[in-house]
Amino acid sequence: MSSKYLNEAIIGNKEMLATYTSKGELQRIYYPSKDNRQYINFYHTGVKVNDSCLIYLHDDINNTYKQYYDTDTNILNTEINNTYFNLKILQTDYILIKENVLAKKYTFINENNIDLNIDFFIHSELLSDHNNFVGAKIIDNGMMQYAHDFIFSTFSKSEKISNHQINGSKDTIKTANIYDKDYIGMSKDSSIKYDLGIIKPGQKKSLEICVLIEENKKKMSDIESEIERIRKIDFQKEYTNTRVYWRKYIKEHNGLNLKEPKNSYEEKIQEIYKRSILLFPLLINQTTGGIIAAPEIDEDLTKCGRYAYCWPRDAVFITKALDILKMEEETEKFYKVFCKNTQSKNGMWEQRFYTDGRLAPCWGYQIDETASVVYGVYSHYEHTKDEKFLKDNLKMCEKAIDFLKRYIKDIFENTNRYHVSYDLWEMNEGIHLYSLSSIYSAFDSILKIYNILGKNVSDFENNRLKDEKILKSRVEIEKLQVEIKKYINDNMYDEQKSSYVRNKEDRKMDISILGAVVPFNVFTPKEKKIQNTIEKINLTLRTYTGGYQRFENDHYMNGNPWVISNLWMTLYYLEKGEKKKAKETFDFVVKTAGKHSFLGEQIDNNTLKPNWVIGLGWSHAMFVLVLEKMTK
Repeated sequence: MSSKYLNEAIIGNKEMLATYTSKGELQRIYYPSKDNRQYINFYHTGVKVNDSCLIYLHDDINNTYKQYYDTDTNILNTEINNTYFNLKILQTDYILIKENVLAKKYTFINENNIDLNIDFFIHSELLSDHNNFVGAKIIDNGMMQYAHDFIFSTFSKSEKISNHQINGSKDTIKTANIYDKDYIGMSKDSSIKYDLGIIKPGQKKSLEICVLIEENKKKMSDIESEIERIRKIDFQKEYTNTRVYWRKYIKEHNGLNLKEPKNSYEEKIQEIYKRSILLFPLLINQTTGGIIAAPEIDEDLTKCGRYAYCWPRDAVFITKALDILKMEEETEKFYKVFCKNTQSKNGMWEQRFYTDGRLAPCWGYQIDETASVVYGVYSHYEHTKDEKFLKDNLKMCEKAIDFLKRYIKDIFENTNRYHVSYDLWEMNEGIHLYSLSSIYSAFDSILKIYNILGKNVSDFENNRLKDEKILKSRVEIEKLQVEIKKYINDNMYDEQKSSYVRNKEDRKMDISILGAVVPFNVFTPKEKKIQNTIEKINLTLRTYTGGYQRFENDHYMNGNPWVISNLWMTLYYLEKGEKKKAKETFDFVVKTAGKHSFLGEQIDNNTLKPNWVIGLGWSHAMFVLVLEKMTK
């Protein structure tokens, strides 16, 4: 079956997330959070037609595929045409809005001139280990696969199963002959069959399958009652409600008020924009405001350190996009709940977290994670002008600033009291231009926050000691800003290259150098040294396709261009007023967007298609930020 590295399509609601291949194969399903609990190793479906062996719906040489979303929704359709039997299958997948249920509707259409006898099979294997042992129990309409703390139920709304197999399915399923005398067993993979009977030429028949995931805490009778309740739901009505909900969601969050497209180019931009609006709520923990970087693509750590975690840095960029898209409540929750809960006692934020706020596996410290949060708090205020939001987050920001002050003094004094920081790519330890720029911007943000909340210093609760502390801190921060800028110019401008370099050690060109201009405003885009640096970036990082790599000799996933690299260049050119060059770098992203207008992390130079981490939140956020500047 398919590689699980590419999530070609994504659906979900506020608590459940599911991902698919371009052929409609369910790859992952997450619940009740978007990051921690994934259940399936595989979920295979297939049909037996007349006397055939099993024809896998998502992997057969005679199948052709067409996949598309219902317009402006998270409802996914996959058309599967088996050319051997002239059997057309329309598979529609969506997750209900008010119920955490995955609905899978299959419509079988006989386009042959003979009768077709159809049996439908589901073969599902759940993830299992010694501490999470999986078994299965057969019920009238399907099966319950379960472990100590969850039950994963697959069942039909109206059809009873005709056969099942709990043990040994892998040995028999391909022949489409499954049988088992036991109704309960200890296998982690099990299969069920529905006998759909004869479909005559020109006729069609439908089968509705539900996937329900629950905690294994209820009485068995309660679980069975819940399945019966779900089976009684009017799924045609739920399908309509789901479609209406997402279309209304796009209208409510069309913060840029894009005009109706006039040509195919504008249509593509509009589609990426709408897909961004539909993607962001699928990445967010609605309780805490935590935001995963992307739906997971590599649970076994074969190529990366995994993606379904919340990096404060990535989330800050995403919240800027959320504000543009009228999702201010989600932004506020990220800072007021998630950030407050995850801040360490010393004021810093670690590399990454689960979206519920628990510390996730990390491999190093990144100072820009801490600096970015302070920058993000002020950025949100710039959008809303809500002084209460600043007051609510002032203490958190001050703790972070105190940590940043100690950290930067340690660099200047070379006392090595703090662990050396990784760069934002999490690959190089040292002192980095991007990291210093983020600290500079965090300092600038807190000064602006003080100016807003203390139009005269006595506004701070008329507390003289507080006033004096703030005055002292202002002077210290302003001095540190001057020293940071001087340090960058003394240590990170290479006279021989006539450009800034990314750090003191390897002195390579890196797209993150642009962070010193946008968003962190250490330098202006028209300064001579910056323009020299842009020329050097264009000579070293721009590929023959027009895409930009992250840095020189980037070998991660074959060193392809990154979406955010191109969009970062676009933001720079827009800041500088070079609209033609901005359009060139932006167009590369538009023309290389994925099948459903998802943006990936990287673009394959050979195919000009996303080849890694499809549906990356940071990429979609940068797209929205660029689009806002372009529409202005």
